[in-house]
Amino acid sequence: MRDHQAHQVMWRQIFPEPERQGSTLQSQLRVCFVDAVLDGRLAPGMRLPSSRELADMLAISRNTVVLVYEKLAEDGYLENRPRNGYYVSERYLHHHRPAQTAPDHPRREAPQGVDWQARMQAEPAGIKWLDKPEDWQRHRYPFLYGQFDPSLFPIADWRECSRQALDVSSIRGWAPDAIDHDNASLVDQLIKRVLPRRGIAARRDEVLLTVGAQQALYLVSELLTPPGSTVAVEDPGYMDARNIFLRRGAQLVGLEVDRDGVLPDPAVLARASMLYCTPSHQCPTGITLSTERRLALLEWARTHDGVIIEDDYDAEMQYVGKPSPALKAIDHERRVIYIGSLSKTLSPGLRIGYIVAPAEVVVRLRALRRLMIRHPATNNQLAAALFISHGHYDRFLHLMRDELARRAGLLIDAVRTHLPMMDFTPPDGGSALWGRFAPEIDTRLLRQAAFEQGILVESGEAFWLAEPGKVNGLRLGFSSIQAERIEPGIAALAALVPRCRLR
Repeated sequence: MRDHQAHQVMWRQIFPEPERQGSTLQSQLRVCFVDAVLDGRLAPGMRLPSSRELADMLAISRNTVVLVYEKLAEDGYLENRPRNGYYVSERYLHHHRPAQTAPDHPRREAPQGVDWQARMQAEPAGIKWLDKPEDWQRHRYPFLYGQFDPSLFPIADWRECSRQALDVSSIRGWAPDAIDHDNASLVDQLIKRVLPRRGIAARRDEVLLTVGAQQALYLVSELLTPPGSTVAVEDPGYMDARNIFLRRGAQLVGLEVDRDGVLPDPAVLARASMLYCTPSHQCPTGITLSTERRLALLEWARTHDGVIIEDDYDAEMQYVGKPSPALKAIDHERRVIYIGSLSKTLSPGLRIGYIVAPAEVVVRLRALRRLMIRHPATNNQLAAALFISHGHYDRFLHLMRDELARRAGLLIDAVRTHLPMMDFTPPDGGSALWGRFAPEIDTRLLRQAAFEQGILVESGEAFWLAEPGKVNGLRLGFSSIQAERIEPGIAALAALVPRCRLR
């Protein structure tokens, strides 16, 4: 009896209670087996419990155990001895046996090693970050921008497209190295179905796929921003774009943002050779750039031989009025480098972005990309192409616009009711609301106080170009918070504002 109990304890250590969420039971059981074989806990020649015995022990289906045993035997980890059961194979013993310990030598004093702090380049002045807790989903009121809401993601549709991308015939298409080209089906879908909605006509040789918009920004900066050049940026604006330009050794000049978007100040623009902007839904304010100012920016680029990097931030999520065409759509002199992303719309983890630029620029960008990652994962490219071509993307956009419009309405009502002291412009698209308090309110203190109460908000100081930046701005994202939690979350946040004054 005691031996039987000890036997069960040993197998329980190797096969802990399965998780009922996440990966399949077969996958979990297989991982436990392989780990135990490769790290030596299951020795070669050891007999395994019968399928019925292990199934009873783990309270799972016997068929699950049988299927795992059979597959592991096919792969050589187990040996099936007829009428005798399954045994651990010796096939992988020598490949995974730990190396023998080196013989002892007289003990020497440890060398000093490399002074890594001295070797590494110093971080440029002005670098700012916007940190978000990794466990943000555990917080009750996550008013964070750009985070994934699994309840909105079309899991079944994406799984089906991913499955098709893994067909044998499909694998032959995407498995080879693809240094000098991208998946033609995804590029074609962008040209046919995505870019026309922004008013953009492009050819295949004018499109480059990237690992999200972030890599696109990095590549463009690497190619077009020599050290010492001057780049005009929105102020407040997207800090990661500023960080990328600063790392290239660029000088940054700020353009103010008002209710019509970025202000094309001639005195500031005269100092710059390049402009970075987010005209569709400005980061972080959400303002849409007026047509008059769009034309003014293009006129500046024409008369001053300037280049514009257009980050089409949240462009697909327009739910009030008609979206304005992209700057790229009305650029007749090829002065706009356009950056878009499927990741912002579908899921941040997808990491599929793209650049639309003159063909000669794309050739050079492709060469730079090769030095970084060669190319984005081609199986994901194919899955995304199928997702668009099957109509899932358009359907998802429609559902997302409706849901974001609903959440925006709830957030606007809640802010007007509970935070009347915060000045804001109601968003007409996107998934965030930007507000400003009186100068004496420190939103850094508010962010910390809110965090302690399970409320996640983004204080605005990191968006400003100047150091230390203004500290009375607040961004409230609503893509990642459930609709029914918006009003109570804002009410709880409002109760914290009176104690967050500058000292």
